[in-house]
Amino acid sequence: MLKKVFASAVFGVEASTITVEVNVDKGIGYHLVGLPDNAIKESNYRIAAALQNNGFKIPGKKITINMAPADLRKEGSAYDLTLAIGILAASKQIQTEHLENYLIMGELSLDGSLQPIKGALPIAVKAREEGFKGFILPSQNAKEAAIVSDLKIFGIDNITQVIDYFDKAIPLKQTIIDTREEFNKSLNFPEFDFSDVKGQESIKRCMEIAAAGGHNVILIGPPGAGKTMLAKRLPSILPPMTLHEALETTKIHSVVGRVKDSGLMAQRPFRSPHHTISNVALVGGGSYPQPGEISLSHNGVLFLDELPEFKREVLEVMRQPLEDREVTISRAKFTITYPSSFMLVASMNPSPGGYFNDPDAPVSSSPAEMQRYLGKISGPLLDRIDIHIEVTPVPFDKLSDKRKGESSVEIRKRVTAARALQTARFSASNTVHYNAQMTTKQITEYCKLNDASIQLLKTAMERLNLSARAYDRILKVSRTIADLEASKTINQSHISEAIQYRSLDREGWLG
Repeated sequence: MLKKVFASAVFGVEASTITVEVNVDKGIGYHLVGLPDNAIKESNYRIAAALQNNGFKIPGKKITINMAPADLRKEGSAYDLTLAIGILAASKQIQTEHLENYLIMGELSLDGSLQPIKGALPIAVKAREEGFKGFILPSQNAKEAAIVSDLKIFGIDNITQVIDYFDKAIPLKQTIIDTREEFNKSLNFPEFDFSDVKGQESIKRCMEIAAAGGHNVILIGPPGAGKTMLAKRLPSILPPMTLHEALETTKIHSVVGRVKDSGLMAQRPFRSPHHTISNVALVGGGSYPQPGEISLSHNGVLFLDELPEFKREVLEVMRQPLEDREVTISRAKFTITYPSSFMLVASMNPSPGGYFNDPDAPVSSSPAEMQRYLGKISGPLLDRIDIHIEVTPVPFDKLSDKRKGESSVEIRKRVTAARALQTARFSASNTVHYNAQMTTKQITEYCKLNDASIQLLKTAMERLNLSARAYDRILKVSRTIADLEASKTINQSHISEAIQYRSLDREGWLG
């Protein structure tokens, strides 16, 4: 007897429906076809034990299972439940009149209990698009899948619940959540707050500008100056996520199984990979492509601590995603695109010893060592970093001050107001949403300078020996500074402040 059961496969951040055809006929054998990977091929052992421990069995007949489309590679253990129900239905051990209305997925333990799966959210989205009435999956993934409206979600703990539902019409408990309410409840304030930072007022100002315009930042300072502490607090002053951004971010994290119990990610992600990370782990890819750290940072912050310690080739593969805000991974038979719109925050010591220009430095570095150290960061990568901030150690009197600094809540209000101006400014564009993304044409249109400002910028570039790549960056940052003051025009003071944030372009840093 032939039965069809439906499951889904995730490619990138999108899902494709898989039809599992199970045929039980005379003879002996177990044949699984349709490009399954080893985890799926091993499923017969898990299925046999799970059924045996719950009063059922794999029939001693010829079982042929086809996972269509047969030319599409399937991977993972999430098909265990699909195959088990298909075998029971095809061997007439259970009655399944409405099986075609449901998508069924889950990994089986030997006692029949269910383990969580990856990609529940994109699978649920696809199930709704395909017109399925319900999605049966492990209870651990139920909240995540229930984000999708107009689709019945049934979270289960054991295979017997599914069998009883189809065979005995014992109802399953539907998981229902109000997505908007869940989103609002999840908008609690981040753990780290700028009020905890002692001193560093000028650095906080830089971080506010970076957040307001979506500018990439590099923090340069000796060990212990507070670079990591400042970077960790940047998400707390970014504008709150929209529901669309939250759903988009949750979808990516769902693919790698990183969604928490709440189901919906409403906090901007902060990712901080170690400097030993590989190209694939950072950008994404692999034999079975998975999103990398830059995609997991989508709509949030990617922090690269001690930037020169990262392998140069690892940093170079990040250049294109920084520009395009997406990663495309090509294989012989398919191409996958992951979104990667994030703010890059990097930190570094000013020299190998960490104490460049410090007369009391315990370690000094020769000019040749300095050049080798700073040369690890390529010019094209620096082209994509708008703001360079020099971070100096906090004096003792500031550290011992008991007074709290300005809170992230107050800073975020100004940042959000500036972003609102940019949203209105770029409303006609589908690709540009804030100042850091401006094209050359938009810079010309929105960053017009008066004669005095032009002269100031010219003088600064000549006297400080700023590189040509600094010109556009200064204009973008000055536009953001003006937005923070709700100024329609860019004044000399805005240009003057923006010039200060190009440390690595000055003579004596990178030559």
